[in-house]
Amino acid sequence: MAGGSRRAARERALSLLYEAEMKGQRPAELLGSLAAPPDPFVVEAVSGVGEHLAEIDGLIGSLSIDWPLDRMPAVDRNVLRMAVWELRWRPDVPVGVAISEAVELAKRYSTDESGRFVNGMLAAVAARVRDDPVLPLAPDREAGPERPKRTEEPLWPRESGC
Repeated sequence: MAGGSRRAARERALSLLYEAEMKGQRPAELLGSLAAPPDPFVVEAVSGVGEHLAEIDGLIGSLSIDWPLDRMPAVDRNVLRMAVWELRWRPDVPVGVAISEAVELAKRYSTDESGRFVNGMLAAVAARVRDDPVLPLAPDREAGPERPKRTEEPLWPRESGC
């Protein structure tokens, strides 16, 4: 499947997950009610999220400090669910691809801050569920290593008298 069609499949999967949540349906029920079957990746993603929803939501909830799952925008919640499913149950999808695609969906369909939020959350998820995370977890931190301290003066001259 080409990158463009996988991106379109992710968009369709997101719309179906969102629709199922808004209607109060299980994702499998919604898939069964569609007039035409969607792309196989869409079916796999929507079914996978539905099948592992409790575990996915538990992982998201454990990493979203001071931001309960039910307070997140519904689009963000479903973008995260789909990307967590990819990171956890689709090891063939590279970490960077899963995160980048989710960030793009969040930027396109949710709030201005959603891209950064989704990026940070998924980096933390990847550090927990993958052997090849983007940033490994430091033992005393939730996600990524500490930023190194500056050891020398900046390379640009200091401006004075401005």
